[in-house]
Amino acid sequence: MVRIIPMASSIRPSLSSFRFSGGVSTSRFGLSLSPLRLPSHLHFSHLTSTVPQTHFFGLKASKLLKTAGTRVGMPPVGNVVHASTATAQETALEWVKKDKRRMLHVVYRVGDLDRTIKFYTECLGMKLLRKRDIPEERYTNAFLGYGPEDSHFVIELTYNYGVDKYEIGTAFGHFGIAVEDVAKAVELIKAKGGKVTREPGPVKGGSTVIAFIEEPNGYKFELIERGPTPEPLCQVMLRVGDLDRSITFYEKAFGMELLRTRDNPEYKYTIAMMGYGPEDKNAVLELTYNYGVTEYDKGNGYAQIAIGTDDVYKTAEGIKLFGGKIMREPGPLPGINTKITACLDPDGWKTVFVDNIDFLKELE
Repeated sequence: MVRIIPMASSIRPSLSSFRFSGGVSTSRFGLSLSPLRLPSHLHFSHLTSTVPQTHFFGLKASKLLKTAGTRVGMPPVGNVVHASTATAQETALEWVKKDKRRMLHVVYRVGDLDRTIKFYTECLGMKLLRKRDIPEERYTNAFLGYGPEDSHFVIELTYNYGVDKYEIGTAFGHFGIAVEDVAKAVELIKAKGGKVTREPGPVKGGSTVIAFIEEPNGYKFELIERGPTPEPLCQVMLRVGDLDRSITFYEKAFGMELLRTRDNPEYKYTIAMMGYGPEDKNAVLELTYNYGVTEYDKGNGYAQIAIGTDDVYKTAEGIKLFGGKIMREPGPLPGINTKITACLDPDGWKTVFVDNIDFLKELE
């Protein structure tokens, strides 16, 4: 049972303000932000809503099976189904390329919200865009970034009352921030008491100057020396067990572009940069494959990325066609008109797709 909590402020009801039965705090867009480690088998099928009929890219295989057995001269059933699937995939790919998609925000849990906000604003130069406390649900959200949410990739922090620590695990890598002078940024962070885990210097196997710092909750940020950019919060790095599989999935199911890859045999890893535009102007996903490692511990700190779409129904179908797992069927959230769908990629990373128009209405 999903319960909507009325908001006391004049802001429209947030997608954060609902929870699953059982008292587990949630993020915006309906994914659980439990303070406890979630079992891998936990699904969101118990979220109930009225879901309109799906807009299929192609004929259902079940219809083809029935038809194939009753009409003379039909090719073998297996060939019919295969052809139908291929046609549906082609149609889905064409639509995905036209869909207006953008990475909206990244969600993760923190143990001390005020301390985290202070570090992000004073050491990383972010702005606190808004903050929302939901005492009935015992959690608080804070949104921080380098520009307004309708045009920038931002961070959504979630604090669950009474939970002061989370396990980050080994699967999540880091967030990336573009700065014009890495050495100067590191000096400021040190002066503010921040923890530097890698001093400024060229990246391994390259020439770009970087540094790594650790924020109060243990999440790492990579500082990347780069000229002026409209999107300083520029990367989310996640580790995957099969890079080729992940690249194919994000290209076809998510409509992302493979911007570049870099193999570093000396250090036994390969990275792939994927996104919806050039790295110097857009936030991107950095997928990392470490030679021979196929599984990681995801912990319970990092939650998910949200991406905008023009049609959550077609998005969900495309994800299914290309091997993704739908965790929340597409449709409007109960009591709120915002339409979403949630899924897992082949490595189990969560993503929520949000209707573009509904998202802008939420920000009003």
